[in-house]
Amino acid sequence: MIPQSFIQDLLTRVDIVDVVGRYVQLKKGGANFMGLCPFHNEKSPSFTVSPTKQFYHCFGCGAHGTAISFLIEYSGMGFVEAVKDLAQNVGMVLPENEDRIPPAQRAENQARSMALSDVMARANDFYRQQLRTAQPAIDYLKRRGLTGEIAARFGLGYSPDEWDSLRQIFTEYENEALVESGLVIDKSEEGGGHRKRYDRFRGRVMFPIRNTKGQVIGFGGRVMDGGEPKYLNSPETPLFQKGSELYGLFEARQAIREAGYALVTEGYMDVVALAQLGFPQAVATLGTACTPIHVQKLLRQTDQVIFSFDGDSAGRRAARRALEACLPHASDNKTIKFLFLPTEHDPDSYVREMGAAAFEEQIREALPLSQFLLREIIGENDMRTPEGRAHAQFAAKPMLQALPASALRLQIVRSVAQVTQSTPAEIEALFELEKPVARVRVTPPRGKRTAPVGLERQIMRLLVAHPQLAADLDAEALQAVGNIAPDRAQMLEHLVGVAQSMGEQASFASLVEHLREGGPEFDSMIAEIASESESEFDVVRAEMAGAIRMSKIRAIEEEMQVLVGSNLRTEEERNRYRELMQHKEVLKRQAGPAVAS
Repeated sequence: MIPQSFIQDLLTRVDIVDVVGRYVQLKKGGANFMGLCPFHNEKSPSFTVSPTKQFYHCFGCGAHGTAISFLIEYSGMGFVEAVKDLAQNVGMVLPENEDRIPPAQRAENQARSMALSDVMARANDFYRQQLRTAQPAIDYLKRRGLTGEIAARFGLGYSPDEWDSLRQIFTEYENEALVESGLVIDKSEEGGGHRKRYDRFRGRVMFPIRNTKGQVIGFGGRVMDGGEPKYLNSPETPLFQKGSELYGLFEARQAIREAGYALVTEGYMDVVALAQLGFPQAVATLGTACTPIHVQKLLRQTDQVIFSFDGDSAGRRAARRALEACLPHASDNKTIKFLFLPTEHDPDSYVREMGAAAFEEQIREALPLSQFLLREIIGENDMRTPEGRAHAQFAAKPMLQALPASALRLQIVRSVAQVTQSTPAEIEALFELEKPVARVRVTPPRGKRTAPVGLERQIMRLLVAHPQLAADLDAEALQAVGNIAPDRAQMLEHLVGVAQSMGEQASFASLVEHLREGGPEFDSMIAEIASESESEFDVVRAEMAGAIRMSKIRAIEEEMQVLVGSNLRTEEERNRYRELMQHKEVLKRQAGPAVAS
């Protein structure tokens, strides 16, 4: 787990304007920077980046966050990956609590990773340059209906049909980074005492594979004749793991947001051709089955993922593996569908022959995950017989166990129960499902706590916007605010504790990253603050002092009312009443004539 102190220090050093500016064209507009929102389609800029708050906010779609959340939402990175990326850019080394690698070795690993990135970038430039004069490769791409513009967008290239063409740019051809990156193969000759090196990719159209940051981490090479293998991929390397990467995701991110879904295909050429034909939201797995990591990456980008498969037996097997990869990530607010084209077509050929409108109709009619799962478990089983129904249940068990407990799982359980002539409770019991809901009385959800209002809300908003103000809150102030709204006391106590623990360097952006782990309680407040202009700190501090004074006065008045209600029978109660009256007058004088009883 990354220490919060590291996150706080990181957000202090990082300039969110620089981070967002890498991906969004920003223009100065008053105290903030403005641009077109990368999270929804708009023609006039409503996306603001505040250098003082170190926060972004879109007035159009409501997206907001810190530099960390921007990378997560825009690039599809995980939290740790985003933190590492930002840390690397400002020269910070991520503390790894469970990592026992010595600092010297860690530095060596980082240098090695940079060396691999460098050779991949240089090789990519070389292949792209070679394509300009490789007429057979140009003719092949034209036959496939691709334009120069789309080839440039995806960075397509060509590897000359020579054993060591990379020597032209790597004079140090013996460099181990060339082998480790998968660009060069190093083989020992049988019976010989020396080694033989040669280029892995020869005479192929080259498809660079980029990570979420746009760095080239691998290649796919396609032959232009009938040679085998038709596609040759980079091997697994420290930079490139096939089960974690998707071809075209870097290029498709904006299109996925605009379309509202990601289309997963089976090959490089499908992705490039579909982009040419008006479907730039397509991506592809890299010569391997779809994995849960692939699904997780896609669902970070969009709430809807549609898998497209050929209708042959290989396509059906691939679809089944994709289904199994999706199950752990299926949820009530995500949609996963499966599209099966006629046996004789892939997406490229289907669009060219049938047209874009027909393909869009296929996408709309794609099978939802629930229906595809039912189709798979029924299979060839005869549901009219006990044996057939038992076989279907046997097939369903591991899939239902892989689904997280949710309303979607309950709906699927009911469907399985119906086709196998069982009850949902029987299915849950028979399959030993985690957190069953069909066979127990579901406890009604607890009513949500009321949103903070009045003085309580004012104090909370000031603390979220300016966590340094937590130092001004003494025990009496906390108790006074807690008395105003007892049901929010825990929320306020948590907020003050986090803010005070951050010290003088506390900032709005770093506090937000602390609070995001605790749930959505502060989300609406954060969104409001993000959309407002910055106030002078002295003015804000005076506002906080006034709110605290009013809280104390109200707490005093409430205690005085309780004492009056007891008729002030004892000397102790009368003395306490006089003390409270004096304390109230002192607080009122501090506030000036504006404070009324």
